[in-house]
Amino acid sequence: MSDHSLNPEVMPNEPEKATLEGKNKFLGFWFFLGGETVLFACLFGTYIALRNSAAGGPTENELFGLELVFLMTILLLTSSLTSVYAVYHMKNNNFKKMQLWLGITALLGFGFLACELYEFTHYIHEYGFTFRSSAFGSAFYALVGFHGGHVTFGLTWLIALMIRNAKRGLNLYNAPKFYTFSLYWHFIDVVWVFIFTVVYLMGKVG
Repeated sequence: MSDHSLNPEVMPNEPEKATLEGKNKFLGFWFFLGGETVLFACLFGTYIALRNSAAGGPTENELFGLELVFLMTILLLTSSLTSVYAVYHMKNNNFKKMQLWLGITALLGFGFLACELYEFTHYIHEYGFTFRSSAFGSAFYALVGFHGGHVTFGLTWLIALMIRNAKRGLNLYNAPKFYTFSLYWHFIDVVWVFIFTVVYLMGKVG
């Protein structure tokens, strides 16, 4: 067995679920995502209730420009696809290619965060639109910023996994960790699709 790959005759087809520990991590992570879903549902509900409470400040239609948001959406959805490729190579015991696609996923994620930081900075400097500007501002930054915080956490998790296991290769102990990261990343991508629809598209078209 090499440092960077695993013999397919030794490893099972689904190394992330081959051990009891791996199965428990998988099950526990679904409970965690259930709790996260409730939290985001509350933030979405709050935003929908307060989106028209601009207190004389800039409204959704005045603030949002879809060009940047489309770019952010493309970056994040593409990163979800690259994480699928990473898991595919994990299941085929190709550690180097898995690391390559995870690295691409990280780059796309950082690109998304850079765009989001630019978006927030633009709103603050051009419109004076801050968390304290209005109920709409508070709801917007809470929802979108909370999602951005999840992206930041996901990237930190991913980089830590890649560095920690760079010399260890893939094994039954760390395979569930890479797999649960991919589930988490898909989750925040799905949440962004809802943000794109509820916040930005509804903000522009009513």
